[in-house]
Amino acid sequence: MAELTRCAWAESDPLMAAYHDEEWGVPERDPRALWEKLMLDGFQAGLAWITVLRKRDAFRAAFAGFEPDLVARFEERDVERLLGDAGIIRSRAKIESTIAGARLYCEMRDAGEDFADFCWSFTGGEVLRGDGATVPAKTPLSEEVSKELKRRGFKFVGPTIVYAWMQAVGIVNDHAEDCFRRDQV
Repeated sequence: MAELTRCAWAESDPLMAAYHDEEWGVPERDPRALWEKLMLDGFQAGLAWITVLRKRDAFRAAFAGFEPDLVARFEERDVERLLGDAGIIRSRAKIESTIAGARLYCEMRDAGEDFADFCWSFTGGEVLRGDGATVPAKTPLSEEVSKELKRRGFKFVGPTIVYAWMQAVGIVNDHAEDCFRRDQV
């Protein structure tokens, strides 16, 4: 049986390979899942994605399954609990940002704005296809999305984080030219 060719970044670790093969770049249309992934990408700021990926189950447990309605009700005692949770990245700013992000998500929803529609509106609902040879750290589109998220009050959504998130949720297909997933997603 022939070996599959993956994006080079996914070859270093079996967990990364599984994430690449099953999730990364698959167009996500569920608003809650899009929000969860955006929050997790915010936790990645300054760290390697593998760090977040290894802690993802602990994050889900700590943040009530990333159910925005539940997270939006977190209080200072929850922040303190999370700061004591060795299973997650214990950054007060990132924890508070996630709680605030849940409140913003709920505000958008309650105002009749679907988070998935918002996320996909920047591409008219279409997946953008990278050239497969070069992968930028950010793009004019990620700068635009970042600016709008920041305008709405989201934190840890700089253009580089937003671009990584856009790749992860399939808004952009940046699988390498020779990657077996490039034409599958």
